[in-house]
Amino acid sequence: MKVLIHGGTGVFGARLARLLARDGHQITIAARTLSTARTLAQEIDATALQMDRTGDLSALAGHQVIIDAAGPFHVYGADPYRLARAALAAGAHYLDLADSAAFCAGITALDAEARKADRAAISGLSSVPAISSAAVRALTGRDQPLHIDSAILPGNRSPRGLSVMASILSQAGRPFPVYLGGRWTTVPGWSDPKLYALPDGLVRQGWRIEVPDTRLFPAHFGARTVDFRAGLELGLMRYGLAAFAALRRRIPFPVTTPLVRTFRLAADLLAPFGTGTGGMSVSVTTATHRHRWTLLAEDGDGPFVPAIAARALLRRSTLPTGATPALEILSLDELEAAMSDLAIRFERRSVPLDPIFPRVLGPVFATLPEAVRATHLTAGLSRWQGRASVTRGTGLWSRFLATLFRFPPATDDTEVEVTKTATSDGETWTRRFGTRRFRSHLAETPRGMTERFGPFTFLLGLAVRDSALHYPVAGGRLGPIPLPRWMLPRSETREYAEDGRFHFDVRLFAPVTGELMVHYRGQLEPIVADPASPPQP
Repeated sequence: MKVLIHGGTGVFGARLARLLARDGHQITIAARTLSTARTLAQEIDATALQMDRTGDLSALAGHQVIIDAAGPFHVYGADPYRLARAALAAGAHYLDLADSAAFCAGITALDAEARKADRAAISGLSSVPAISSAAVRALTGRDQPLHIDSAILPGNRSPRGLSVMASILSQAGRPFPVYLGGRWTTVPGWSDPKLYALPDGLVRQGWRIEVPDTRLFPAHFGARTVDFRAGLELGLMRYGLAAFAALRRRIPFPVTTPLVRTFRLAADLLAPFGTGTGGMSVSVTTATHRHRWTLLAEDGDGPFVPAIAARALLRRSTLPTGATPALEILSLDELEAAMSDLAIRFERRSVPLDPIFPRVLGPVFATLPEAVRATHLTAGLSRWQGRASVTRGTGLWSRFLATLFRFPPATDDTEVEVTKTATSDGETWTRRFGTRRFRSHLAETPRGMTERFGPFTFLLGLAVRDSALHYPVAGGRLGPIPLPRWMLPRSETREYAEDGRFHFDVRLFAPVTGELMVHYRGQLEPIVADPASPPQP
């Protein structure tokens, strides 16, 4: 095919040009600086062209495919799809490597034009969402993905393009929507670090940023949580960017070209450190299993990965028609085959889902009503909402303890929300009654399940009776110090189903005096917000 690559001298555009030339396509390298384009064109036997997407686009004529590998796509201005429209008008397919969630999602505005021209306009033919969505589908098959967690983790010696740096810096500290536990939540860019395991025992840290996946996957896959992070190999760079993000959270100043160039200069000074090894991780949790696909790129081949989806698509004899984000445009087998001549390898692993409550309770868990079981099958994060009433004890001692544990004030009716977050050893529950929040952590121990409130840890004698789950207190400690039985609170707590709905009834009595501390009861149902309508930050 005759392929024009706009931004063909950039970090990813140049690698795409090399791959497509290797596959026998006729390549035109288009860039604003003709001398740079000529240097690469001579090396791979291509044609050089000076072109700016905001200028004269008549040179697009005669090409079968136009690929935009330039960016940064989030600053394409009032007419972001000018190049795409010009490509369609010239009778060419349009593809891009966009990493901007808004740009990628908005490509559907060209669907009528693309179909009229019988051509494709596909945005996001890059690591995200093209490769990540293919990995999700390959891992889940026909199963419903509940929790999708992905990360891109490059090596420090990989080259740094200005457009990618501008994209990350512009997000640092600024809010964006993410779908967590069935609800859109606004989080700051470059926040909430998390560790990811890659092949060969490599562990890298990733930080939250917005990509097309976070915007498109909730509706496309029906997942209740979609998370994404990116990382930098060197801690100095990661935490330096975290400090920059913290500053922008307080002072939302713009990211200018001189600022981006300053950051790249600093990054270039650190280029000799670290490695040329990078990776990608896609983890999916279904109702029964946790699945993970990981990629490890060595010998500096990581920067080829964002170019792979376009290469794989152009290996097909025909391209699809219409304008769409690159969601499941390719299969994971196609993508892995397109990386076979690079120093890149893959791993797929699946393990049964093993939530803490079924594990601790054993076979008796299956005898609970479905509404109760559902609340204890948290894959990553789940949210539940409803109404509750609260009664507080009147004694001085019980009131002191209720205040110490931050139990809610008395009320006949209040909104209640419970957020459950799966951790490596159990679950963290955050309960909100109106504006009052309190938190506890549940963990599995050799003696059974424990629940920790600050320095206090209580052993729970979980039991199933009369189709209800009961939570008696069987032991406790303050820090490492065991509490005698007379210092333990008494719990008359049960979870049950009524008319198919989950209900809770919690009565806690003070140690020593036995008087009521708090009694709260109500019902909960899962939170499900429209996954196709993220809020505007």
